[in-house]
Amino acid sequence: MNYTVTTYIAYLLISVPLTIWVAKTLFKYGRIFLIDCFRGNAELADSVNHLLVVGFYLLNIGFVTLFLKLTGGVEGMRGVFEALSGKVGTVLIVLGIMHFINLMVFAKVRRKATLRNVPPPVIPDAIVKTAHPV
Repeated sequence: MNYTVTTYIAYLLISVPLTIWVAKTLFKYGRIFLIDCFRGNAELADSVNHLLVVGFYLLNIGFVTLFLKLTGGVEGMRGVFEALSGKVGTVLIVLGIMHFINLMVFAKVRRKATLRNVPPPVIPDAIVKTAHPV
């Protein structure tokens, strides 16, 4: 087995479990946030959470797979580590970007849900005169 194949195997053995770990973490802790977004509707929150995780897996495992190919040959263990650092680092950045995009979307959903629960403004029932005219 040559160094290029070793790099491919190591890349997949690092990237796929890393993606699974991130997805499980988002699923576990995202549930609480989604229940709040959907005003306590746990069934809807669980459904949306599951669909988001499926999409997360499709996007990230697809990216990991497409990003597998090396443009040049890998020479020696130093080359293996250099190739892995670039590839795994890129996967981590993409996972981080996906995480922040999800947070932004959830924040917008939560803000809209919170604004729906705000009572309408109170109509003033008196005028208070101040000592200084405006």
